[in-house]
Amino acid sequence: MTDTFERAKDFIYRNARPLDFARWQFHFENGSRNGVLKALAAYQNEDGGFGHGLEADCFNPGSSPLQTWAATEILREVRMTDGSSPVIRGILRYLESGADFDDSENQWLNTIPSNNDYPGAVWWKYDPEKGSSFAYNPTACLAGFIVKYAEAGSSLHQKGCEIAKQAAEWFLAREPFEEMHVTSCFIRLYQYCAEAGAQLFDMGAFLKKLKEQVDYNICGDTEKWKTDYCAFPSQFIASKNSPFYADHAEAAIAECNHIRESQLPDGSFIVPWQWYTEDKEYEIAANWWKSDILIKKLLYLKAIEGL
Repeated sequence: MTDTFERAKDFIYRNARPLDFARWQFHFENGSRNGVLKALAAYQNEDGGFGHGLEADCFNPGSSPLQTWAATEILREVRMTDGSSPVIRGILRYLESGADFDDSENQWLNTIPSNNDYPGAVWWKYDPEKGSSFAYNPTACLAGFIVKYAEAGSSLHQKGCEIAKQAAEWFLAREPFEEMHVTSCFIRLYQYCAEAGAQLFDMGAFLKKLKEQVDYNICGDTEKWKTDYCAFPSQFIASKNSPFYADHAEAAIAECNHIRESQLPDGSFIVPWQWYTEDKEYEIAANWWKSDILIKKLLYLKAIEGL
């Protein structure tokens, strides 16, 4: 094992939430998927949605599309594909309920009013004058999740397909734009639809557009990697099998070197953002984020270089 791995392991054992500890064990210590699912279930509410700070920049215990999206990302990470599982059925139940859904935009809200009652980052605070921002974050992901997991022919599946087609039309009509999180949402939509075998839009044109987006969003200035909150190759490239890897292989390998060079003495990595609020809980959240960031960086090293 490398020093990078050993230092990371020490940080996880000393600091990680039970969920992130379970994720670490699953990926690097032959831990079980059920261990991750058990820890993840602690964040799921009776309505099937997720809250309780699962997305660590939002301490709202209530269900929200944002934190439910965070749960779907963990399910993908541990390769959970059983659509009959209680956690997935619960998510579908929440999405079908119409909660936190804006009918006028045909999208889920990415900020909700009750966020303002709890500590969190300024970007997850709800502004009653502006309402919720959209641009399909996280709606594109959630629609894709429905396309893959909802029962074909059900009203929920039809809704997911409708939103997915609407999102694809919006995306294909845009010039390249600089928004890495929105880009990631559309990558996920493409993946879900491909996995489901759903032909809801021109998949070839969609992938071509995604490649343009990835090209536009990856930060090519490696000096900025040291200080800025910017899009690394790993934001879009999970392995050498990624359709985006060939065009960015040099940058992908350079990121591996950057990961090793930027690891802190305690085994973690910096959290390159602040909350920009007066909430003192940021320090708690930052420590939670360090485990999440660490796991993702080590998974990237494993995928690209085998650690």
